[in-house]
Amino acid sequence: MAEPSQQSVGESLGEACGGAGAGHNGGVSTSSLPTLPAAPAPGRPDVTARLRDALLGAAFTADGLLELLGAPAYAALARSETVPALRATRGDTPLAVLVRLFLLQQPVLHARVADVLPVDACLESGWLVRSGTDEVAATVDVRPYGGPGGEDWFIVSDLGCAVGGAGGIGSRDEGVVLGVGGASTTLAGITVRTPVGSALDLGTGSGIQALHAAQHATRVTATDLNPRALHITALTLALSGAPAADLREGSLFEPVKQGETYDLIVSNPPFVISPGARLTYRDGGMGGDDLCRSVVQGAGELLNEGGFAQFLANWQHVAGEDWQDRLRSWVPRGCDAWIVQREVQDVTQYAELWLRDAGDHRGDPAEYQALYDAWLDEFEARKVRAVGFGWITLRRTGSTVPSVTVEEWPHPVEQPLGDTVRAHFDRLDYLRAHDDAALLEARFTLVPEIVQEQVGLPGAEDPEHVVLRQHRGMRRATKVDTVGAGFAGVCDGSLSAGRILDAIAQLMDEDPVMLRDRTPAQIRLLVEQGFLEPA
Repeated sequence: MAEPSQQSVGESLGEACGGAGAGHNGGVSTSSLPTLPAAPAPGRPDVTARLRDALLGAAFTADGLLELLGAPAYAALARSETVPALRATRGDTPLAVLVRLFLLQQPVLHARVADVLPVDACLESGWLVRSGTDEVAATVDVRPYGGPGGEDWFIVSDLGCAVGGAGGIGSRDEGVVLGVGGASTTLAGITVRTPVGSALDLGTGSGIQALHAAQHATRVTATDLNPRALHITALTLALSGAPAADLREGSLFEPVKQGETYDLIVSNPPFVISPGARLTYRDGGMGGDDLCRSVVQGAGELLNEGGFAQFLANWQHVAGEDWQDRLRSWVPRGCDAWIVQREVQDVTQYAELWLRDAGDHRGDPAEYQALYDAWLDEFEARKVRAVGFGWITLRRTGSTVPSVTVEEWPHPVEQPLGDTVRAHFDRLDYLRAHDDAALLEARFTLVPEIVQEQVGLPGAEDPEHVVLRQHRGMRRATKVDTVGAGFAGVCDGSLSAGRILDAIAQLMDEDPVMLRDRTPAQIRLLVEQGFLEPA
């Protein structure tokens, strides 16, 4: 988990797997909520620049908020509880005024705001509106967000629609634009951040992925079916001081022009498997997990050689079908893939999660039951027993035999994981280029912060098994035999793998030829999973 200064308020306690971040909104009933207000005009860069300067001048940043609110109130926002933050902002400091205005979305006296912001310009351009006779209110949610290099960014979204926001989802309008959630920050954290020429953010939403990509891509294209999302993305980029992106309206890959390819494609798509398309930000409108499959399969031909495509997705666990085989069938030709299942929910848990997401559980009980039935009918018709959530990474490769790894890893990881993801594919290249004979001639080093655990009954002479455990990155644990543990323990880059095995054979009184024959598979596993690296 990142430090608070690297996150938006309201996401500081998000799960590493993203949880329900793609659509979490506090579960507030929305049957009587107003429609969406007009968003600020993106064509006033002068006003946006002045607003940004004022926000920074008042320390309206992730670090500033943590200092003002204190850790308990800061964390309470992640639970959609605003009372501690309201208590912490009863003063009239510039930062307290901005927190009440943009974060807690309370009307504030015009005269008080005028001391902090260029209020007339903000009213004229639509960032603020008049409320009553002497107060002003925000038209959008503005969240401080700390960039990976310490940048002070701001994520714009619709009122009440940032995760952990003041009142949950602010509208049932299908075009509502959410802010930063667990899923958004998970995708940002796993994305490979090497400098690239071109990046595509598919389904940009509030623009957080485009904002990250703008720091290391020469050209960023952001698409969305929702024109309001493109408008909001333009505001996020401008208010964060980032370069503008090429914004295109359309579904999935439709806005991509003929012949265009990219070095990086990222998407936090509307992956929810639902019986209808009620909310654009979460419901893809295709049957089952077809939308996620379409996104994954369509990315292959748009990637440049060596390029990465990275997605969050949900997938069905169908009766009589191996879920891993299902996902392998999604991988496009010519791509390596690494697919990690982070969480599985049975169909009742899944339906309840997303019914609460829309606030349906607080409405009419009969309507709630009908909606619940509709979800279960859909799953029953498709023989779906559970739904998985996780990450999918593709890399375009010229290899005639691509590598596809599908695994389940529900345990805590250390974000950001972008370097870990890139290193995984680098290791695949290495292993592909080295047969067993070459592997035995190579030298390896044990990755730092690997510990060995021995498991067995108390007092037993020998352990039942030995486990190697990582304390960084994926934080993997893998069982090894005595040879594997001894081999890893002496890998310091000075001796070839073959010479180490010969020494182990002599110590254990084993046939060195047979040991050389059976150990390369274990070496490959330790390299692939990141316990050993080529010297």
